[in-house]
Amino acid sequence: MSASETDGAAHTAQAPPPLRRDRDGELERSSLADTVEWFINHDARVNVIRHPAIEELFQWKQEQDGEAQEEIYRFSTAEDRLAVGIFQALAVHRAERELHAWITQLLGALDEASKTNMEISEAFRLSTERDASALAEAEKIPAAQMRRVYLTACWLEALCTAEIRVLGWVYQNLYNKPYAPEQR
Repeated sequence: MSASETDGAAHTAQAPPPLRRDRDGELERSSLADTVEWFINHDARVNVIRHPAIEELFQWKQEQDGEAQEEIYRFSTAEDRLAVGIFQALAVHRAERELHAWITQLLGALDEASKTNMEISEAFRLSTERDASALAEAEKIPAAQMRRVYLTACWLEALCTAEIRVLGWVYQNLYNKPYAPEQR
């Protein structure tokens, strides 16, 4: 049994494992990995990243990106994409203000994607049921460009929701206060 498995056994499934820092005050990668894994296993809004319809959507998006760009990093699964995105976000946005701004940007992207999905779903009478395949539903949209917009928004909605959930928890634990959007 690894150290992280031993540590993991010490706390319940009701709460994510604690984040740990190394001697230099940096977030330990293993503790972050344990936290991401806990959210994927126990939080329904993050666990959706494992849903077959979301995986199908992710593979479609990756193919689209590959056709549009010469070089992209290929992920095996949507789950891998989420985990790497979380690690990258924390590596790039190292200060509280930077992480706060990043979460705010993710919330904006989520809001835009949700509105786009709602408008297109209503306009074309698409199923929004959890088990519905977005790719199959998108076939009801006659214009290829609109299908791409819809499917991209579906992917962003799933990805941003999951990433916000984990990063919000990490933010709270790093800075001892919950993330709250700035009031304008």
